[in-house]
Amino acid sequence: MKYPIGIQSFDKIIEDGYVYVDKTGLVYRLVKGGTIYFLSRPRRFGKSLLVSTLKCYFQGRKELFKGLAIDRLETEWAEYPVFHIDFNGTNFTESGKLEDIIEGTVSTWEKVYGRTTEFKDMGKRFAYVLQQAHRQHGRRCVVLIDEYDKPILDVLDTGYSMRIDGRERLLEDWHREILKGFYSVFKSADEDLQFVLLTGVTKFSQVSVFSGFNQPSDISMDEQYETLCGITQEELEHYFAGPIEALAEKYRTTPEGMKMMLKHRYDGYHFSSNLTDVYNPFSLLNAFAKRELRDYWFSSGTPTYLIRLMNHTQEDLNELTGRYYRPEEFVDYKADVEQPLPMIYQSGYLTVKDCDMEFSTFLLDFPNNEVKNGFVSLVASNYLKPEENLNSWIRDVVRALRQGDTESLRGLFTSFLAGIPYTMRNKREKERYFHYTFYLIFRLISVYTVYTEKEQSQGRSDCIVETPDYVYIFEFKRDGSADEALAQIEAKGYARPYEADPRTIYKIGVNFSSETGTVEEWKNVRMLNRTL
Repeated sequence: MKYPIGIQSFDKIIEDGYVYVDKTGLVYRLVKGGTIYFLSRPRRFGKSLLVSTLKCYFQGRKELFKGLAIDRLETEWAEYPVFHIDFNGTNFTESGKLEDIIEGTVSTWEKVYGRTTEFKDMGKRFAYVLQQAHRQHGRRCVVLIDEYDKPILDVLDTGYSMRIDGRERLLEDWHREILKGFYSVFKSADEDLQFVLLTGVTKFSQVSVFSGFNQPSDISMDEQYETLCGITQEELEHYFAGPIEALAEKYRTTPEGMKMMLKHRYDGYHFSSNLTDVYNPFSLLNAFAKRELRDYWFSSGTPTYLIRLMNHTQEDLNELTGRYYRPEEFVDYKADVEQPLPMIYQSGYLTVKDCDMEFSTFLLDFPNNEVKNGFVSLVASNYLKPEENLNSWIRDVVRALRQGDTESLRGLFTSFLAGIPYTMRNKREKERYFHYTFYLIFRLISVYTVYTEKEQSQGRSDCIVETPDYVYIFEFKRDGSADEALAQIEAKGYARPYEADPRTIYKIGVNFSSETGTVEEWKNVRMLNRTL
């Protein structure tokens, strides 16, 4: 089986015999159902392949679709003039780059359809091209714009600027103005348009990029199109039964066991209130091609613009995840660096996990283990800036937890915290820093079941870690004592739910110094199961 990793051209996939998950039934529904659409999906989720598929369809290339779902639905196969703009592959941090790309693209079209000297404005020049193409072909035009938001994301919150007419302008603001003017063509050229699709990671509706033309139909959370990109469970089992068996054999498990491993690692995206599970296609294809389960999607690109935004916010990662939100709180991007949630959601690092229909709210959390582990590691590295290598430290902690080695745990925590620069502790409010530090640490090691601030009958335990053989109940104090922490575990009965548990229970009281930033006192009590 040939896997189209990095191949985004529909015609190349079909002609060269790569595996193709048939989405053409949904494509047919899309093109027959409306005119101007917007679709937001995370990076490497198949947006470019969708655009290429639409391009081939509107070019009337019927032979490419033989045997696919659309082959039984379409009867006309008309050819339309297609205008494709792809902002992928260009670094827009260089001033003037966006103008060059648009100028070059429009000039190329003008060589085919003619240019008017009446207009200098790029949007009006493009509108004239569309008008001429409509007249010459006798059919309206199709416009496909891939990653429309990349010119903004590249410079978002960077402070990069350029001089325009003797005035210093932020590139972020300048790029918005250029795109707003260019996209305004869709209003003036409405009668010349058959179909328009803009794809991207984010929807910048609140910063006027779309305000220059008729609002597109946003299908990003439309239940009709929730599986337009990505791979469903049914598609996984239909197209990849052989590769699943091969991976199961390598990892010494059954095909059903491998399906569960794939689900936990790569599944979990939801793009409507239907909550249909959607797998990340990039990670799945790489796992099958390389016959190894690794974090392919997250390691393929660092979300630097998200880290820049999160450096500004007063909200921590634990305050953003595992909570219910109204759609307006996360669907649209708002031009406010104090509100990173919409960007985190639209970029694919959070997804809908549940919905409360009565209150029209949605639960947001990490889609799967690949994203959770990668993003938490990135945030922790940026927030804590430890001297130790995070991945190596996590492996050592997991090993100590697995073996019940509390002394090694103490040493690992002490050295790790001592390696965090003093300036990182000093510049943040101490109480907030203290709690967030331990939230991040325990999210990092959550290869096991980890509960932070777990609600119990008499209060909230700071942290409980469950392994196959051990249960660790942590209580933390800042500038107190380890005895106080142990006493709270007893007084609040945090270990009571585990009294009949066959595993060994460790109650661990830890005191940290706000001055040194590390472990000052650590005491643990081993509690054998009372029924033994």
